[in-house]
Amino acid sequence: MAIIIVCGIIIFILFYNKTIDGKKFLKDNEKYFELLREEDFDFYVYAKYGDEADPDIIFRNRIRNCLISLVVVLIFFMKEIKFVNVIIAIVIAFLVFKSTYSSLKSYYKKHLHEIDILLPYYLKSLEILIQHYTVPVAIGKSIDDAPDVFKPGLRKIVERVNAGDASVEPYMEFANTYPVRDSMRMMRLLYRLGIGSQERKQERLMMFSRSVSSLQNKAREVKYKERLDKMESLTMIMLVCTGVGVMIVILFAMLQMFNY
Repeated sequence: MAIIIVCGIIIFILFYNKTIDGKKFLKDNEKYFELLREEDFDFYVYAKYGDEADPDIIFRNRIRNCLISLVVVLIFFMKEIKFVNVIIAIVIAFLVFKSTYSSLKSYYKKHLHEIDILLPYYLKSLEILIQHYTVPVAIGKSIDDAPDVFKPGLRKIVERVNAGDASVEPYMEFANTYPVRDSMRMMRLLYRLGIGSQERKQERLMMFSRSVSSLQNKAREVKYKERLDKMESLTMIMLVCTGVGVMIVILFAMLQMFNY
């Protein structure tokens, strides 16, 4: 145990005196670490922390924590270094590395319900812009005021359309990224709004508007039901607490009577 503590202190001193420069090591080997980066990591970072977050910093912190855990476990096994112990150290370090990604992904999945409610209100604001601009331009102009969780997906749509992709795929990618109620249908309607003549645009805009209004009504119903369920739950808790309180008072009164 004493050897492990001494080794830990020595490594700490080396890092503290910058004899071992952790930042330089990460920077020099960045291209190799990038191979471990998940394709959707940046999206999950933005979904949880907003558009101002820096995924690169969070990813470097993941690598740092992974390497620190690897060194700590290897120090722990220093008395008896075996192949099995090295494998255990690598597995633990990998789990530490993956834990942040798993946490971000879990957060996103838990908040899909909130995204479901946000989408109709964003589409309503987009509908107003579409009346004056083409669909890709309207999407681009809506990004600044859009909910933070939608911004990465919206930027991808604009980037792919500006790169010459005139298919429905950019819109479908957005719908797959946010798999909530009617997202597929709404993205198809949005795509169709961007093609065809001006007369057809007005007709499709009316259809889009009716669909958005229907989604908003559903979102309001969900909100109302959630508030109602919450009020019913609080009322039930109050009734139970009141009932238990009355029973305790009655029981206490009966005990007092028996004592007399």
